[in-house]
Order: sequence, then C-alpha cells, then structure tokens
Amino acid sequence: MPFNIAIIDYEMGNLKSIYKLLRHLNIDSTITSDHNTIRNADGVILPGVGAFGDAMKQLREKNLFTLIKDLTSEGKPLFGICLGHHLLFSQSVEMGNHEGLDIIQGNVISFDKNLVGKIPQIGWNNVFFLKEDHFIVQGIPNNSYYYFVHSFYAIPTVSSTILGTTKYGETDFCSMVSKDNIITTQFHPEKSGKNGIKMYQNFVHYCRK
Repeated sequence: MPFNIAIIDYEMGNLKSIYKLLRHLNIDSTITSDHNTIRNADGVILPGVGAFGDAMKQLREKNLFTLIKDLTSEGKPLFGICLGHHLLFSQSVEMGNHEGLDIIQGNVISFDKNLVGKIPQIGWNNVFFLKEDHFIVQGIPNNSYYYFVHSFYAIPTVSSTILGTTKYGETDFCSMVSKDNIITTQFHPEKSGKNGIKMYQNFVHYCRK
C-alpha cells in the first residue's frame, strides 16, 4: 500500500493548513474520520482548534474516542497538535470539567493572568528541548521559536514524558510531550516556519520506519 498520513477530521481543527504543508513536502495525506482509512495509515495527526468539551463530544459522536486509544496502544505513530495535544490528557477545566482521552496522564489548566499578563498567548515563543536526542527534534536548534495560540496548558503527571518547555510570563509550562509512539506539541508546527516543517519531516521519517 502507498504511504499515507491520516489527519483526523472531527470538525475542529487546522486541517487544511496541515494537509497543504504535507502536500508541499510531497507527502500523501488524507483528511478523514473513516476508521479503516485511519487504521491503515502509516501515521496519524490529531490537530485541533477550539474548546476541549466540544472536541471530546465530536470524537465520541464519530466513534473516534476508542479508535484513537486503540491505535496508540497498538503502536501507531500519532502527532497531537494544540487542542489535539490537550485531548490526549486525562481531563481539562476549559469551560467546565471534562474527561479527556487519558492516553497521557495529567490535567489541562488555564494560565493565571496574574503570572502571564495576557491571555491567550498569541505569537512566537521559544521551546527548550529536554531530550535533544529525540527523533522529532533532530536537525532543529534548541530554543527555536514556534507559533502559539492558547489559553490553557497541560501538566503531565509523569515528568519524564515532557519533551519541551516554554516560558510565558512567569509560568514555565510543558509545550511538548513524548510517550512511546506519541508526540504532542502545544504550538502549531505548520505555522512555525522551517523548524516547524522540520518536525513534520521528522515525524514522517519516523512513520516510514
């Protein structure tokens, strides 16, 4: 079968920008909620823009909740981005208390305005890689800048899953996670220039192995 990346469509996300970037890199990808297409893909991207509770509702209505959990337990490479990064955690307090996929243990909380000054964080900020030997950051200088748009951030229960950190105001937060076959970023690599593009290239290279 030809190589393909599945971009999970649950009607909330920056689907087309990721698709266009992959097409620019001559990488075949499919925007889809079809279970067979997602299962047969070489790698999966879980994007996301919007509210946590609405996103979880969509995942359940499309029967994607169990599918995503199954894929990660089976070792399928998965790249979670922004809200997709949040959804993989245990729970979130965004607009109420909501249960997440619980694939990465931890909670999603709001920035404290007294500590950061302005919410949401919109714009470029640097990411400090804690594991410079990890495949996703190969060929990328540490403390490179990436594009963020968010009011909430995730706190992993297991600190060893933290791959990268960022400082916003007086708050140091987890901006990248790695757990087994899963990579997640709080920022948007597809909007982050050459270093963001390099992350997608690294992910695809990993999926080809």
